Amino acid sequence: MTASVEPDGRIRCGWSEGSQLYRDYHDQEWGRPLHGDDALFERVCLEAFQSGLAWITILRKRPAFRKAFEGFSIERVAGFGAADVERLLTDPGIVRNRAKIEASVHNARVARDLDESLDTLLWSFAPSPRKRPRKMSDVPAVTAESTALAKELKRRGFKFVGPTTAYALMQATGMVDDHIADCWVNVRTR
Repeated sequence: MTASVEPDGRIRCGWSEGSQLYRDYHDQEWGRPLHGDDALFERVCLEAFQSGLAWITILRKRPAFRKAFEGFSIERVAGFGAADVERLLTDPGIVRNRAKIEASVHNARVARDLDESLDTLLWSFAPSPRKRPRKMSDVPAVTAESTALAKELKRRGFKFVGPTTAYALMQATGMVDDHIADCWVNVRTR
């Protein structure tokens, strides 16, 4: 897939076809610089939950995730205990995967206890801006930067954030701009 001309006349990245939810996410969020510890923590969690699933599943469940994880407040989620994990495992609105739920709670505790902000840590791995890819097949799944980010997160104690998930996080939060060259969305990283 490269890019497609939508009924509104705009050219978009091909992956955003077929769903208004995908189009809205593509147009309003994906690839746009995102800052703030809780906002970035939400993305770390959602990218981990997405592992092995279609992103549309996560987008559809996002409101329920936000409610279940109390707006992805690092402080609140870090305070979750065993009863909260059990509550989340019975919530049909989210992905009920024990390992991913427990990793999210664990990662909140790690993020809370960092010696720097999560924002500063994540963005320190953002690569220099580069030319946009010509087509989706030019977009990597893993880069040296995402591998280094995943290694550092693991070293600090984070779970469920491998190099591929780290790269998806970098794309989603605007650390890299992987919109296709012809795509109408114009973002600047950083």
